[in-house]
Amino acid sequence: MKLTAGATGTRTAAGNLRARVARAGRQSGQRIRLYLVVALQAGLAAALAWLVARELLGNPEPTFAPAAAVGVIAASLGKRAPRALELVVGVVLGIGVGDLLISLFGTGPWQTGVIVFLAIAASVLVRGTGALMTQAGGTAVLVATLTPTAPDLELPRTVNALVGGVAGLFVMLVLLPLNPMRMVRRSAEPALDLFAREMTASAQALAEADWDRARAVLDRMRDADPQLRQLVAVTTAADEVVRLSPVRWRRRRAIAAYRRGVTHMERAFRNSRGLVRRIGTALRDEEPVPAALPAAVEHLGESVRLLHREFVAGQEPVQARERVLHAVREAGVACRQDLGFSGTIVVSQLRTAANDLLRATGVPRDEARRLVREAAAG
Repeated sequence: MKLTAGATGTRTAAGNLRARVARAGRQSGQRIRLYLVVALQAGLAAALAWLVARELLGNPEPTFAPAAAVGVIAASLGKRAPRALELVVGVVLGIGVGDLLISLFGTGPWQTGVIVFLAIAASVLVRGTGALMTQAGGTAVLVATLTPTAPDLELPRTVNALVGGVAGLFVMLVLLPLNPMRMVRRSAEPALDLFAREMTASAQALAEADWDRARAVLDRMRDADPQLRQLVAVTTAADEVVRLSPVRWRRRRAIAAYRRGVTHMERAFRNSRGLVRRIGTALRDEEPVPAALPAAVEHLGESVRLLHREFVAGQEPVQARERVLHAVREAGVACRQDLGFSGTIVVSQLRTAANDLLRATGVPRDEARRLVREAAAG
């Protein structure tokens, strides 16, 4: 019997390892595809900025144009347009401070140090972020080292920086914008699938009184924070694309639904993590588990699957709302039966998570609370 149990445990561990490796491989592939598109944007923006600065405007040293363009494209996925403006401001600030000081003190090692210090100090005075300070300092270094070989380029450098920033934005928003729905799907699918899958695993652990499985679910949910943060960042970036890119405007409705709902989905996940913690405590203490309680947890997980499916289809999430309320009704049935202390807290946590999921579907706060109360009394 012990050998059989050990073999079963080994097979389960091997299966879990394979699942984690496969999941990590899928996520790595998604990241690679996303950043290959960003790399293509950067290359196209750099080439365009160089052509405009050199061929159209006749600047003999167009270095700062492609540099600024690449800086714009390389900005973080979230809030890229504001970050692009910061980068252009940083380039212009570095050029201005560098050229002014070089005209006064000349070039050399101590002059370069002073130029970089003052460029970054100036960015701090205008309440710049780390990106602005980095760009201002880096540009000041280029100005200090390039000036001896290419003097009298103050105005062309500034123009180049502006050309590069505009070229980066043009490529990012018009020529080759990221596909917002693809971005969201690639980030949301693993995060929401994990949420739904762990709720199903929690329901099974509760139904089978398997404390070890419940503890494993909790460990996996604790490790999911990076996926949640990535979902928030990608949804923010997708919202920016559909607002600013004319070729992506038709996706505004679907992305707006995700944008409004992602904060509440994140809260629902965190509240569900508390729910799973209490499931483990209830099982450890051998509290009674009415059949309606694991059914309620299972329905909660299914509501997450329905919510994602309806959002992607651009539909009103009616089915997701109904499944959430069905979970609350099942939990209410369990609450009116024989429950222990931790079981009662599981029901309370489920209702809180249900409220968050209703908010994610677009239900106003007071209406969500009313619906949960009525379903619980049900």
